[in-house]
Amino acid sequence: MQVVSARDIAEQNQSQEALQIRENSRRKQSQTLVQLARSKTFQQGNLNAVLKEITETAAQTLLVKRVGVWLYNEERSKIECIDLYDVNTKEHSFGNSLSQENYPAYFQALEEERTIAANDAINDTRTQELSQPYLCVLGITSLLDAPIWLEGRLVGVVCHEHIGELRQWTLEEETFAGSIADFVTLAIEASERNVVQEALRQSEAKFRAIFERSSIGIGLIDMKAQIVDTNPVLCEILGYSREELYAKRFTDYISIQKGDLKLYKQLVSEIGKNSGKTSRFGFQISKLEEQAVDKHRIEMERRCLHKDGSLVWTHISVSVIPDSNGEPEFFLAMIEDITERKETELKLRASQEAAEAASRAKTEFLATMSHELRTPLNAIMGLSQLLQQEIVGSLNEKQNEYVSCIYSSGEHLLALINDILDLSKVEEGKEELLLSPLPVSDLCNYAIWTVRDRASEKGLKLTYKIDLQEDICIADERRIKQMLLNLLTNAIKFTPVGNVSLVVKKVPQGITFTVSDTGIGIDPNQFQFLFEPFKQLDSRLNRQYEGTGLGLALTRKLARLHGGDVTVTSTLGEGSQFTLFLPNPVPSKAVEDGKNEVDEGDEGEEFTFFSSPDIPKNKTILVVEEEEKTATVLQEYLESIGYKVKWIDNENDFLKQVQSLKPDLVFFDFQLTKKTSILNLLNILRQNPSWKDTPIVIMTLSEPIEKEINKLPASANDYLVKPIRTVKLESLLMRYLS
Repeated sequence: MQVVSARDIAEQNQSQEALQIRENSRRKQSQTLVQLARSKTFQQGNLNAVLKEITETAAQTLLVKRVGVWLYNEERSKIECIDLYDVNTKEHSFGNSLSQENYPAYFQALEEERTIAANDAINDTRTQELSQPYLCVLGITSLLDAPIWLEGRLVGVVCHEHIGELRQWTLEEETFAGSIADFVTLAIEASERNVVQEALRQSEAKFRAIFERSSIGIGLIDMKAQIVDTNPVLCEILGYSREELYAKRFTDYISIQKGDLKLYKQLVSEIGKNSGKTSRFGFQISKLEEQAVDKHRIEMERRCLHKDGSLVWTHISVSVIPDSNGEPEFFLAMIEDITERKETELKLRASQEAAEAASRAKTEFLATMSHELRTPLNAIMGLSQLLQQEIVGSLNEKQNEYVSCIYSSGEHLLALINDILDLSKVEEGKEELLLSPLPVSDLCNYAIWTVRDRASEKGLKLTYKIDLQEDICIADERRIKQMLLNLLTNAIKFTPVGNVSLVVKKVPQGITFTVSDTGIGIDPNQFQFLFEPFKQLDSRLNRQYEGTGLGLALTRKLARLHGGDVTVTSTLGEGSQFTLFLPNPVPSKAVEDGKNEVDEGDEGEEFTFFSSPDIPKNKTILVVEEEEKTATVLQEYLESIGYKVKWIDNENDFLKQVQSLKPDLVFFDFQLTKKTSILNLLNILRQNPSWKDTPIVIMTLSEPIEKEINKLPASANDYLVKPIRTVKLESLLMRYLS
């Protein structure tokens, strides 16, 4: 009899198979980590590209449907998804956010645990808060989340999302997820380091290029006045090579005047004050010397000694370059050869004095004419009125005719004097507008009442119509009356028979006053000369109609002073239409004060009047601005001219707003771009094919900021200096939206 021993080896085979599967998974995870460690994408510092590689690789290794990287916002009130990879669609997306206020247990778990391995995510106490708004919607059953730590601070989380049956996460998978989070940390560090290094490299390259290629001589001098470096132009000015000038005393080549040493000490002292340290120079400086040290530099004209012994006139600007601790380290001297300018100064001085004398003579002449001509004209017009009223005795028909002629001629001469003075004042930029709300009906009544007798004398029908919902316009009362009278008087003058009308209408950009007549009309070929001073279009009209041509020239200048214009349409022999356009005023400090001084250099206003008639429609603009007043005025202005505008006061919702609004143009406060996190957002935006061409305009506080904007070539398209002027703003709108 034989005994056969047999046992069930199925259980043993299953155990070995499970061990083999786990071993294969560990090997695959190790290979993935090695692959990421060797990846060249990390070395390039492109955060968006690195995150895409990490999420794709992690999803393929752990065999999950979705892997996302979420980072805290600046206020740490929520986490935002900056990259989410979906295995099914093989696409990346971004923009979702989770608020800490709504999910406190989940956020607390992120702070306390190395990984959150939620096998049953819907019922797990750490993640069940996410069930209704997130997990159930997407069909997520299991979560493996690994917090991202940077310099001992929690900055985000990597989420591995499993869809389908519940999944039991292994210890090896938790360890792998933690390693993936560490790789995200490395990617963020590399990106920030790359931004800093690139900015430094560009700065150094630009400095060297400017130094070598500048058309002005540049010298770098140490605090002992010894020359450290010179550019080719300075070598040419002094006649020495760079090697010959090295380590020589800078003051040996520059003529020194009394007080120069004190100016240099004051310059160094200012740097010491700015760094919060006490200067080692103690002395008193005069007011005159203090003015010479302007904006932390010295500006002066001195003669330099050339190698051949000749003297070269130069303009020298000296500033101080501090070290990393704020202590003065070098003098930077900018030297321009002005010998030719000095030689021509004497020649120009004579012509300049002659021009100034002519200008003074013109001013004195106008002032004298204003007084000397008005005085006798007052007598002429006053006495002729007395004669017309026959106070001193009756007049016969011929005498009455002569007296009327005297009065009308005096009136014409007085109007001519006024026009000349006004035109001269406007052209010199001395005219001031006293802006105030004015009833349009009162303005029209005044103008019609003033010219009605002239129209009646010629048998003309004079009418006016006001087509306005609100009977108010904002303008200078005296000047708008003057403009309306000029247009109406002109229409009556050149209309032998028929009618003259004034029509007031509201248009989207402002208000129009249109004066129409059935007069002689104007040849379209003559329009170009219509608004020139002292110009009548047809010499034959000079004999038939009196006038100097000042009225229309002055009217257009006054209209443009208001931010508007005067336009004309006409048919020869049928009549003309002159339209005075006044724009809607945009709130500004000058309007609130009731006064708008016309000065192109005035920096006191944030906005002036809008005057462009063509605005593209159906465009969306996103404004990212911290300062509420600037944002509010900009938003109201853009909306008033037809744009859809969304304003956010921080960067937190930036990507989300871009994704939902799909803006045609973005205005971005430059102060926000100084944060590394914002640079990352802008770079992510630029690297997304859908938004890479969206124009971004950086709003800066001053013009020199443009140099810093050049450090963001991949992000910013243009810049806009605050206070914002509509001329520049309109130019940007037309450039990017028309």
